[in-house]
Amino acid sequence: MRFLIDHGSIEIVQGDITDQDTEAIVNAANNHLWMGAGVAGAIKRKGGVEIEREAVAQGPVEVGQAVLTSGGALKARYVIHAAVMGQDLHTDAEKITSAMQSVLRLAEEKHMSSISFPALGTGIGGFSPFHCAKIMLTDTIGFLQRSNHLKHVRFVLFDKKIYDVFEEELKLQFSSKRHGDYL
Repeated sequence: MRFLIDHGSIEIVQGDITDQDTEAIVNAANNHLWMGAGVAGAIKRKGGVEIEREAVAQGPVEVGQAVLTSGGALKARYVIHAAVMGQDLHTDAEKITSAMQSVLRLAEEKHMSSISFPALGTGIGGFSPFHCAKIMLTDTIGFLQRSNHLKHVRFVLFDKKIYDVFEEELKLQFSSKRHGDYL
């Protein structure tokens, strides 16, 4: 599912974020930036341990911040590590919003045109997929409407149930606000 927004687009796909060919993929990280299980573990396994070494060398950071590393052996050139949780591995709406905004700003600053996100905080962080979808899609729509460089944001959701939640939320946001056109 894909929607056009001004000069950009939002896409929702079911799949593996480590297979994406966007300029960057996002890792839902802890603030010390070590990569354990979930999305982080998959990125480290497929992209290589150098991604974790580069990330940890930049930490610890405040929850809500984001850091950039290479993509290692991934198709994506970069990984943006979004610190959505502390060492307790729990998150909330404020932390996800702050991390989301940090990632989008960093992508814009680095003149990236495309990025892929997982559902931040819904795995190990234990955050509601429904609330996550609303936060992430609202922030993305607003950002794309004013972005100079970022043109394509893809949400890559491994779990079918979470994919369905994001799909429904995107349809709801577009039907109620008429941001763009469905492709």
